[in-house]
Amino acid sequence: MDRELIDDFGRRVRYVRISVTDRCDFRCVYCMSEDMTFLPRAQVLTLEELATVARAFVELGVEKIRLTGGEPLVRRNIGHLVSEIGALPGLKDFAMTTNGAGLGKHAVALRDAGLQRLNISLDSLDPERFRRLTRTGDLERVLAGIRAARDAGFGRIKLNAVILKGRNDDEVMDLVDFARDEGLDISFIEEMPLGDVSDHSRAETYCSSDEVQDLIEARYPLLPTAESTLGPSRYFRMPDSETRIGFISPHSHNFCASCNRVRVTVEGRLLLCLGNEHSVDLRAVLRRHPGDLDALKEAIVNAMPLKPERHHFTTDGDVQVVRFMNMTGG
Repeated sequence: MDRELIDDFGRRVRYVRISVTDRCDFRCVYCMSEDMTFLPRAQVLTLEELATVARAFVELGVEKIRLTGGEPLVRRNIGHLVSEIGALPGLKDFAMTTNGAGLGKHAVALRDAGLQRLNISLDSLDPERFRRLTRTGDLERVLAGIRAARDAGFGRIKLNAVILKGRNDDEVMDLVDFARDEGLDISFIEEMPLGDVSDHSRAETYCSSDEVQDLIEARYPLLPTAESTLGPSRYFRMPDSETRIGFISPHSHNFCASCNRVRVTVEGRLLLCLGNEHSVDLRAVLRRHPGDLDALKEAIVNAMPLKPERHHFTTDGDVQVVRFMNMTGG
């Protein structure tokens, strides 16, 4: 390990989320607009460049990598990238966030290539509502993907559910019971104000983690734990189940003080904060100095002072960051 990545507030970066594509086969209402314009190929990092970025971060002490999108499984030859990253010495946790629709095809190959964990987005168990929230998604295909991932040997599969008031908040308990029945973990996420969505008013659909927790605790007592996957979830246990309940609360329980994460977008921007635009162009470094890992690591180290102390998300519906979530890396 050359140097640790420590920002000006004493936080050590141990976790990087790397977006492999801005494209997706869904159009979730909180993530992107219905009619998206995607990046031209020349602006997107190649698989080799993505693998180089991953290697640089691991050599700088990062312990966890999560591949994100868009939808990672729509990226051609994604298995090759997974195998390259999965073989990196020193990497302790290798995960992917996916909508699950491609797992029926890819789960076994991903597991064989070294991927360790999966987060699968699931906002509704009602087929018609699922279609409305995703605009294009097929619920049965996602459920089949969850089963395929479990059959492939993935442990501690976690569901991610973005809860919107008046849209799916009445399904919180159904989602909890599904997770319990299937032996899965689940995290409930407050919607983040990224991109100008036309489908709904964020001020009207905002549902806090405290509201979701109250709904769950009316049936199942929740016991706080100190468990962590290096991400932002606060985890709770239920006395009668192995299922963990997590809450990701960028509004109501700001997690900035302990933030140990940075993101790399598919166009090579190193984002130092989800809710700010502080960034460094790693693509320019990669293409100006091809094959020079030291130049890339130096750019990453030098970016650490740009990491802000906190984001400033509010719940009034205003767009605070113009890029959509699929451009950020989900």
